[in-house]
Parts: sequence; structure tokens; C-alpha cells
Amino acid sequence: MRIVLDTNVVASGLLWDGPPAALIDAARAGKIELFTSRALLAELTRILRRAKFARPITVSGASLEELVLGYSEIATEIVPASISAAVPADPDDAMVLASALAARADMIVSGDSDLLNLKSYQGMPIIAATEALARVTKAGAGG
Repeated sequence: MRIVLDTNVVASGLLWDGPPAALIDAARAGKIELFTSRALLAELTRILRRAKFARPITVSGASLEELVLGYSEIATEIVPASISAAVPADPDDAMVLASALAARADMIVSGDSDLLNLKSYQGMPIIAATEALARVTKAGAGG
């Protein structure tokens, strides 16, 4: 299963327990394939620099750089596709869609309401981490 995680999901998965962390763990275990881009990794670095993440990063025992590098080691980096201007006005959202298109992803996982409201892009469902984890679990069980 080929998946692109939006940076909000990656940040959550790297710093807290829950469905986003379980998706990252599934990738580490080789159960799913995660895809990212240089732009998404740069965005991840940018958002993890926010003050609200300082304490969770400290608690994690890893530096910001180690967290981003660790994620980049389990996700395959691709070059985002060129997409039309008919995507959301937010360039960060367009970056997620362009990366998913290039990766030929089976799904896009996001916590961003603008992306989730799209429901799908080019046939790829855009879903929350909880639903994605349920689909991954079901696929792993042979269903």
C-alpha cells in the first residue's frame, strides 16, 4: 500500500502515540510504503520548529533533525508531479497532492480539513489517520 502522509500527520506520528504513529510503525515494519518529497520534508522541518513542538521534541529524546532524518529514511523521496491550478489555494496542500500523484499513492492521509474536504484527488482517497490505519490493518489481515 502506497501512502503519502501530510506533514501534520507525520509530526503527530513522530511525537505522540496514536494512529499516525501506528502508520509510521507500519512503514518501519515494511507493511506499507510511505512517500515524501524534498518540499514536504522542508515543511516538516519548518513546522517542527514551532514553539508548541519544543517540549514534545525534547520528551522524544531526539533532536528535530534526527526526527526529520529518521522519517526521511523510512519514506521514499519522490519529485512531485506538476499539477493544475485547480487544486486548493494553499501551496502546502498542493504539494501534498502533487507528491501523491507522483508516488501513485493508494491514499493521502491528512488532518487538514481543506484536504479532507476534497475527499479524493485523481482517484486517490484523502482520509484521516484513523481511517487509514483501519484500511492498513484490514489489508494486512488479508481483507
